[in-house]
Amino acid sequence: MCGIVGYIGREKAIPKILNSLKFLEYRGYDSSGIAYVKDNHINIIKEIGKIKCLEKIVDTMVDSKIGLGHTRWATHGIPSVKNSHPHQVGKFTVVHNGIIENYLSIKNELIKNNIEFNSDTDTEVIPALLDYYYKKDKNILNVIKKTISRLKGSYAVGIICEDDINHLYAFRCGSPLIIAKDDSGYYLASDVPAILSFTNKYILLDEKEIAVLSKNDCEVFSLNLDKIHKKINIFEGTQETIMLNGYEHYMLKEIHEESKVFLDTLNYYVKENKFKDTMINFKKYNKIHIVGCGSAYYVGLIGEYLISEFANIEVTCEVASEYRYKKVFYDKKTLVIIISQSGETADSLAALRMAKENHIDTLAIVNVVGSSISREADYTLYVKAGPEIAVATTKAFLAQVTLISLLAVKLSNKLELLREFNGLEKHIEYLLNLDYNEYAETIYKHENTFFIGRLIDYALCLEGALKLKETSYINALAIASGELKHGTISLINENVPVIGICTKKDMMSKTISNLKEVKARCAYTIFITNEDIQDDFYDKKIIIPKVHDIVSPIITVIPLQLIAYYVAKKRGCDIDKPRNLAKSVTVE
Repeated sequence: MCGIVGYIGREKAIPKILNSLKFLEYRGYDSSGIAYVKDNHINIIKEIGKIKCLEKIVDTMVDSKIGLGHTRWATHGIPSVKNSHPHQVGKFTVVHNGIIENYLSIKNELIKNNIEFNSDTDTEVIPALLDYYYKKDKNILNVIKKTISRLKGSYAVGIICEDDINHLYAFRCGSPLIIAKDDSGYYLASDVPAILSFTNKYILLDEKEIAVLSKNDCEVFSLNLDKIHKKINIFEGTQETIMLNGYEHYMLKEIHEESKVFLDTLNYYVKENKFKDTMINFKKYNKIHIVGCGSAYYVGLIGEYLISEFANIEVTCEVASEYRYKKVFYDKKTLVIIISQSGETADSLAALRMAKENHIDTLAIVNVVGSSISREADYTLYVKAGPEIAVATTKAFLAQVTLISLLAVKLSNKLELLREFNGLEKHIEYLLNLDYNEYAETIYKHENTFFIGRLIDYALCLEGALKLKETSYINALAIASGELKHGTISLINENVPVIGICTKKDMMSKTISNLKEVKARCAYTIFITNEDIQDDFYDKKIIIPKVHDIVSPIITVIPLQLIAYYVAKKRGCDIDKPRNLAKSVTVE
């Protein structure tokens, strides 16, 4: 969940590292730091808070040609200078993304060998182990191999050794790490956006591979220290795709890209109302497990409803962090679908590996090409959302809903339903251009908000509540409408906002009845529907275009996203980087 960058080359390292760190801010962080070599000595500068706080105390004119940078999202130890990265023990300085699960046993062992620790982090055991082994074996590759053999958990690690200042070292397991090249030298980074200011060419490190970077070369080794040839990837987009381009926030920009994202995803899989060969064949499966976390899980719930209803296939959707630990019943006709925006979500990756260990087919639905989940799944379907910078997912969510809706059509074999996707971008544009400030005005001063709906609308309520929670810090609760009377209605008081969603005609009378119940208790109600119903059970109403059920979730989510955005804006929140959150959740 942290951000890692490194550079070695013929130009000044510090400005490049600081620039790259800024493009990793979206991953979430509470402190940052930088290590660089000057006069054959490793200098470390760290600070809590935003990268701009670090910039104030770093001299960008220092002529160092090698360095590491880091943004930390706290897991072990509070945000503080001593807990910030980089960490140094003896000759070794490291930055680390992930969690070392067995750090305490390693730490206690090293303490017995008179090694001192200065932080509360799990990370510090990595340079401590490296230095401990280095005292016995001066071959750094051997030392890294021994260190990897001791670590349990997830990690992406960048290293500088004070005895070898002409190389950067890196290795990974479970957390992403890329190596990139431009005319001046080599970079390492957690994600592609970090290096797009300099190059769009990169390689992906696989599990437990070790990279050795110099200003002129990059070598990659297996854990057995055999040299590996790596494919060079070219990032399809440009830095323009990760710039604000006149929008006040990335979240707003990305919401307004949803019409294009919808079309890009649709056109990648469908042409002239027929599926292209980019869509896989599902004939052998009669049971589907959908697994995800957060918004990806809610996409899965939407998929559960659509696939069950239109394809008449047994579907279950589960939270990855629960699924990976429970007893799961598979058979050879089961397909496990893993949904993840980043393709690096730790719990989802573990669930995928569990299915594969049981010899069950897996399908990944991800946005990031070459991510761990996409590479390890038996099949991968990419959504065409492009880079998403705001922590709260919007366009990637809509793209995933688009794809899961297409899967429902494919599984149903009712190809005539593909016509329902035609022209949907016009409805998306219509909803994007409505004024949502009046709805935000009624919500932003409250500390509690409720979302109610049934069946597929309940899944959308969950996503709407999550968007409001993570961007505005309002306690938003999504409730299946029929459950209101079983306890939750006790929370309804005067003027508390209740957002009711109903897009299914056969559920209309039931949802209206539930809205009347909260209205009778003086709630302030906002009704989102595709029917122009005139009544007194709502205070405000948003009418969305009436479309087929197979595509309805694609457009219904848009008002929920924009309401959350404008509420957060009125509350003065850090919309793109909400507190305590990270974009890519690579730890359990």
